Amino acid sequence: MPYESLNRTRILAALRRLGELAVAAGTVIELSLYGGAVFTLVYESRDATKDVDAIAQPSELAHRLALQVAREQGLAEDWLNSHVGQFLAAVEAKRRLTDLDLGPGLRVSVPTASYLLALKLAANRPPLPGYAGDEADLRFLLRKMAIQSVGEAERHFQQFFPHEVLPERTRQTVAALLR
Repeated sequence: MPYESLNRTRILAALRRLGELAVAAGTVIELSLYGGAVFTLVYESRDATKDVDAIAQPSELAHRLALQVAREQGLAEDWLNSHVGQFLAAVEAKRRLTDLDLGPGLRVSVPTASYLLALKLAANRPPLPGYAGDEADLRFLLRKMAIQSVGEAERHFQQFFPHEVLPERTRQTVAALLR
């Protein structure tokens, strides 16, 4: 069965329920959000995302409770997706707690705009059928951060990925978005 995308309302309902279940389990889940969930919940720059990219602690409990939320709310089993962990920078990235009211069972943080830009530059996925790619998110971040040049964007990337080079295709994408 295909699952529909997650808009702001559905994500908030799922996260609130996750928090309720955490409270019932006698714990607080630390949730670090990334990707589309940040653009949908925090920046409100897009209407929806296919899943909630997040690193959760304690991870086993969070996964078990997320499965319960999925069953209760008719969500995909991987609506809370930890695969983002493989793409994170080795450099410690600054994060900030959100002001989202999700109840006492969740403590939610998001990356700085600079780190989110670096992650989007590292991915720079092209549009595919059923997937918009990263250009709209990159455009949003470049404008939000008032970035004026490819070099300036590259400095943000290098701050978090100091041993990597920004691919030429990504440099071209940034240049086109800045025009």
